[in-house]
Amino acid sequence: MFADMYPSANGRPSMPPQVLAAAITLQALHGLSDFETVQELRCDLRWKAACGLGLHDTAFDSSLLAYFRRRLARSARPNRVFEAVREVVRATGVLKGRHRRALDSTVLDDAVATQDTVTQLVSAVRAVIREVPGAGEVAAVQCTAHDYTDPGKPRIAWNDRQARADLVDALVGDALRLLGHLPDRQLGEKAANAVGLLALVAGQDVEPADDSDGRDGRWRITRGTAPDRIVSVVDPESRHVHKTRTRRQDGYKAHLAVEPETVIYTDVELTPGSGPEHHEANVACDLLADEAGPVDAFGDTAYSTGTARQALEQAGHTLFVKPVAQRPAVAGGFVLDDFRIDGLGGTATCPAGHTVPLSPDRGPGLARTANFGRHCTGCPLRESCTTSKTGKSLRIKPGYDLQREARRQAADPAWQNAYRRWRPPVERAVAWLVGHGNRRLRYRGTIKNNAWLHTRAAALNLRTLINLGLTHNGTTWQIRAAV
Repeated sequence: MFADMYPSANGRPSMPPQVLAAAITLQALHGLSDFETVQELRCDLRWKAACGLGLHDTAFDSSLLAYFRRRLARSARPNRVFEAVREVVRATGVLKGRHRRALDSTVLDDAVATQDTVTQLVSAVRAVIREVPGAGEVAAVQCTAHDYTDPGKPRIAWNDRQARADLVDALVGDALRLLGHLPDRQLGEKAANAVGLLALVAGQDVEPADDSDGRDGRWRITRGTAPDRIVSVVDPESRHVHKTRTRRQDGYKAHLAVEPETVIYTDVELTPGSGPEHHEANVACDLLADEAGPVDAFGDTAYSTGTARQALEQAGHTLFVKPVAQRPAVAGGFVLDDFRIDGLGGTATCPAGHTVPLSPDRGPGLARTANFGRHCTGCPLRESCTTSKTGKSLRIKPGYDLQREARRQAADPAWQNAYRRWRPPVERAVAWLVGHGNRRLRYRGTIKNNAWLHTRAAALNLRTLINLGLTHNGTTWQIRAAV
């Protein structure tokens, strides 16, 4: 199972990899540190038995766990522990005939502290000086805003607004001069990453000052937040995450697909917390890609984009995904579904019976518009339709027909009963996943944390199988019949 991780023929690993794999699985289940895991292996007979150690074995140094996780995460099959447990699930037949899957996501907090703009700039400059050959000599001449050999923050009056503005301007100037005077040479991976990170940090939080500030030609903190902003140079893949309008976290998103009767994780995936490619709707198809056949997919409105619906339906899945509610422009007034939209004919008809042309189809992913402006003058339904002085206008996004059909289906009591029955169990799976302090991640970067997420899901699946009566009959795995 682990032979590809140890290709060298020069001896064997100091500790059998199956022992380490069992140890990190138990570690992920109980949420322990490396030191605590080794202590359990040394002192708890249950852990010794589970990992295949003898009574008098003294385990190993805790650093070996980090070494093994690094090998596993960088291997061709970083999720092999989860895949092995999934094979056990299939062998038991516990999911046979269960064709429902509930989808959801949750935010996992990153393992580092969020850094402000000044800290990120200083840290990024230090990284370039440390990783790029010759950068230290350039920095000694070009970087004058701060002593970058000093481990602390710049010494200024932090309650002085003008002093903070001057410091930001000077640090950005240092970063740009350093980037502009670096030696022209081929860089290794670490050096190239350090240079790219400095360039990104130097531009994401600042903008040129305008004349109204009296600071023309200088830099200031930008008014607003840059999309996909890096929150820490220690973990550049961590992001600001808005799970709701009022709840903001820094970290990653864990995406889950769960069988709602047994609460077995059929697939999981960890992505950075922001960015359109990491949205729930774009991950849904990947979570269901390994299913043997079509399933009934249950999800909230995050999975209700036109693109996601089209992709899932093309894969043969039946959707029980809560549609996005429509908001009328006037309280109690008309919504988009009250208009007749003919995409093929290229027309839109309002509740008053006026028909106008849709704008030309400009390609996939682009919305079409319809403007009723002149027809709204003197219309008796105007007060229930729009508050715009220029009249009603519509914006029809791609996939509108699918969304409209989804809203029609969601009004069916049978659909609502199925959604209320099979969607909520995924919340239990989320609670299990983040329980016992596992909301906060222990590692940095998507690769390591994704490997941890799969290992924890595998451990939770094993626990569920054991509670259901998992046993081996000498040939295969099976669930013991209830007494």
